Amino acid sequence: MNVLIAGSTGMIGNLVLNQCLNDIQINKVISLVRRPTRHQHEKLIEVVIQNFEDYTDHVNLFKNIQCAYFCVGAYTGQFPDVMFKKITVNFAVAFAVSLKRESPNATFCLLSGMGADRTGKSNTSFAMYKGMAENQISALNMKFYTFRPAYIYPVTARKEPNIGYKISRFIYPLLKIFGKSLSIKSTELANAIFNVGISGADKEILENKDIFKYIKF
Repeated sequence: MNVLIAGSTGMIGNLVLNQCLNDIQINKVISLVRRPTRHQHEKLIEVVIQNFEDYTDHVNLFKNIQCAYFCVGAYTGQFPDVMFKKITVNFAVAFAVSLKRESPNATFCLLSGMGADRTGKSNTSFAMYKGMAENQISALNMKFYTFRPAYIYPVTARKEPNIGYKISRFIYPLLKIFGKSLSIKSTELANAIFNVGISGADKEILENKDIFKYIKF
């Protein structure tokens, strides 16, 4: 299989990338990045992309792809609303459109988020834009799966992006007590995303509790 991934420098994208590189089913992994990384592997082809809304000069990257993962994202409040919408909606949809055109039979996995609202009625930018991206990609009629994790516990310690994540990390043991609806480990989420990309799932929208079904360590 040939795999295409965007967002491989992020917490989840990097874990998905490593699983792709270490799996014998994968022949080639094309990683789209904003800036060069030091990641080297015989299967890996890293391509720096200046504009994630326009792939006119990179059409060939989307050809002969069997599976694609889109893990690019931004935290609420990290950017002004216009940029947040561009990253959340425009980047994801442009990627999906190019994939559908050049590899129509490919499986596409989108890292979305809990609360994504496809009705367009949400008052929060996160829910509204995540739902908007899901709707537009779903309308392409491709083999599409969207993942809506709740709180993602970083297995590898990191500098938390804001106070909300610091609090969530602190109370994670409590969240775990309430079952599979409120949290998931980063390694578990990445493993499930990888597996669904390879083997598919029984429905398009995978809420936090659904994701656990596809974890196979």
